[in-house]
Amino acid sequence: MRLRDELGSIYKDKDFASLFSSTGQPALAPWRLALVTVFQFLENLSDRQAADAVRSRLDWKYALGLELEDAGFDFSVLSEFRSRLVEHEAEQVLLEKMLDQFKAKGLLRAGGKQRSDATHILAKVRALNRSECIIESLRAALNAIAAVDPEWLKAWVPNDWFKRYSLRVEEFRLVDGKQARVDYLEQVGRDGFELLQRVFSISSPNYLADLPIIETLRQVWLHHFWFNEGCVT
Repeated sequence: MRLRDELGSIYKDKDFASLFSSTGQPALAPWRLALVTVFQFLENLSDRQAADAVRSRLDWKYALGLELEDAGFDFSVLSEFRSRLVEHEAEQVLLEKMLDQFKAKGLLRAGGKQRSDATHILAKVRALNRSECIIESLRAALNAIAAVDPEWLKAWVPNDWFKRYSLRVEEFRLVDGKQARVDYLEQVGRDGFELLQRVFSISSPNYLADLPIIETLRQVWLHHFWFNEGCVT
């Protein structure tokens, strides 16, 4: 709210006009999507969490100039906007426009060190969404198995899995700190490998391996993890 009061509207739609077609369905206001992207970085939010914040938080609505009853937008819009920025090499616009405002307000002085673009902002947001994809894939697989054979699952699943995967990712904040987050995701990786090994064991019911979500989980793990003698990275 203070950002809106002090700096007004940092971004203008014309700053991103070159990224969008002049024909077809009207796009959501690019300046709002740009500001949401910055807010995501500041508050460590995934796309789903940011879209929920746009719908539910008064401070975000105020900063974005939205009516109280505004329903927001689907979270997928944010990843599409980031893709447009990267595709057109316009990611520096995010930071440059903000720095211009800071300079005009006397908040920045010559001689200081500044980042030259907003790549780190986009990278951090993408990392959050990658984490969400990984955790939600495993959670969905566990829920699918629990629906068809809860006894098989309860017979071996560790108690800490219920705490780790009982809530959707957007309902809690991931651990802070780079190493802490790496450690957490590596634990998720080990859990996923254990589930896959048990599902494909000859002693397990064949119908578990035939669940579509199990193939999805296998593909996600192949894409994101490397496994070697108990070591997951």
